[in-house]
Amino acid sequence: YRYEFAGLLMHAEHLEAVHGVGPHTISVPRIKRADDIDPSTFDNGISDEIFLKLCALIRVAVPYTGMIISTRESQRVRERAMELGISQISGGSRTSVGGYTEEERPTDTEQFDVSDQRTLDEVVRWLMENGHIPSFCTACYREGRTGDRFMSLCKSGQIQNCCHPNAIITLKEFLEDYASPETRAVGEKMIRQELENIPKEKVRQVTRDYLAKIEQGARDFRF
Repeated sequence: YRYEFAGLLMHAEHLEAVHGVGPHTISVPRIKRADDIDPSTFDNGISDEIFLKLCALIRVAVPYTGMIISTRESQRVRERAMELGISQISGGSRTSVGGYTEEERPTDTEQFDVSDQRTLDEVVRWLMENGHIPSFCTACYREGRTGDRFMSLCKSGQIQNCCHPNAIITLKEFLEDYASPETRAVGEKMIRQELENIPKEKVRQVTRDYLAKIEQGARDFRF
């Protein structure tokens, strides 16, 4: 794993040197049990502690890069990884063929065992209860904030001016359309708190206007 880890960071360094932009996201999957795979037969697997150390080192090395962890990992590992810089996680995932078309989770064709089997609603509520704002935002792709434009915003921290209000309004859409009553109550409280944390009054007011329109049935707002 040391060789692969060093290679990953050298590749990020190369992208910066040659193209002026680093990696947009880095995922951290581990080999997990599947239909015909037993991870214990591999002599180069890594422990939870080493895995979490790698997450922390990636975050330090490329602080502007999004980091992804999947439902391969347990709730306990994902919770610890969030504290070390993971910024994107999945919830309610199904890895089998046609898995999302079935009422019950199929297990006979799973790509890998899903360790964290909570529903999306449960994951969203868990994130909020741990002080994180769940964001369903795709605005950067749709507004053309990609490549060197996106990278400059990330490295300067200016992306926060878009990400924060976009997280609030996309969370609001989720609460209106999909959330359980319990999750919605937690989310509405978080939205009220986070509105006050938007530093620019104009952006705060536009966000309030968008939230009101979402309650009236409108959708797809973004900064």
